[in-house]
Amino acid sequence: MAAAEAKGTDYRVEDLKDMNVALIHYWLVTWRGGEKVLERFLQIFPKADVYTLFYDETVCGKHLGSHQVFPSKLNLPVLKKHYQKLYPLYPLGIGSLKLKKEYDLIISSESGPAKGVAKPAETPHLCYIHTPMRYCWGYTDMYLNALPAWTRKIAARQFGKLKKWDLTTIDNVDLYVANSNNVADRVRRFYGKEARTCYPPIALDLFKGDLVNKERKAYLSFGALTPYKNIDLLIKAFAKLDRKLIIIGDGSEKERLQGLAGSNIEFKGHLSTREVVDYIRSSRALLFPGEEDFGMIPLEVMSQGVPVIAFGKGGALETVVENRESRAQSSGLFFNQPTVDSLLEAIQAFESVEHEFDPEWIRDHARRFGEDVFDKNMSQHILDLLNKTY
Repeated sequence: MAAAEAKGTDYRVEDLKDMNVALIHYWLVTWRGGEKVLERFLQIFPKADVYTLFYDETVCGKHLGSHQVFPSKLNLPVLKKHYQKLYPLYPLGIGSLKLKKEYDLIISSESGPAKGVAKPAETPHLCYIHTPMRYCWGYTDMYLNALPAWTRKIAARQFGKLKKWDLTTIDNVDLYVANSNNVADRVRRFYGKEARTCYPPIALDLFKGDLVNKERKAYLSFGALTPYKNIDLLIKAFAKLDRKLIIIGDGSEKERLQGLAGSNIEFKGHLSTREVVDYIRSSRALLFPGEEDFGMIPLEVMSQGVPVIAFGKGGALETVVENRESRAQSSGLFFNQPTVDSLLEAIQAFESVEHEFDPEWIRDHARRFGEDVFDKNMSQHILDLLNKTY
């Protein structure tokens, strides 16, 4: 029996741990920022079940503990390998996710079709939205330009169909909570809905231990190697610099980027958390050249007292603090154009004031985005929905 049957509209934080909750996550084939958010939801709701389009147990199973995972009908080995290219099938996949029991609450973790899951009308639905689907909203041309020319017209038609379907799912949600003000603005513009904001959680383990003063020689790039991350810009810039760049991460662009890179750029691929932290601690700064929805990586780097040089657009504007009057109260600086010249100017500016940054201040700033802060804020949004005070 669902816990909601025994209660009215007077839920408290302590009630959440006993609730039957369905968590709908777009796919579970990697463990990145969106999955770290899912992990926190599972801490808040220890009895939750997980539904997803694709599930790779070898990668994600260790993070999900005893929670039941129900994948869609698309979760076949031959399809799972190409999950990001199967966007025309996403509506079919989400339609195959039939809820297995009565739930007190549905939470969709959304940067794809998750919010479109079928649900009983009386079950409240909170959508934690990382972004409206990039294929359809605001970034269609970027994805089309990354495809072979002969496929672009076909892909454009499929993106159009997916966009029409996505519009039919907007009212399936009772409360939108965005991962940033940046994404809340997209929800308003694209969906015509108001969204609250709750920043994603930064692992508290990253703040343990003293900050160390290692010799800092190389710059760092860290994250998925996909088109919109704009790693090309770094490679072009470092072709003109006598500086070392370490690139951590895997993705569809890795092989192409390696072919463009000079000898001063090293690709490290996928590394353990401990290895990543070691590289962060020995880095001069993180270079963050893409326009992100939010971007947890800059904050993870700041947790080690390391500053960030970021493109001044998107989610970075909500995490990187540039105080030109007091670099000691800054966590980095911005470059304003996605060009080699703009990035090189920013690196030159950074190196002229590098010694003025305060690692302790940078870490304290990142701590404001810790897991405990997320848990508290998200729990309040959930209670507002359950108690109908939103």
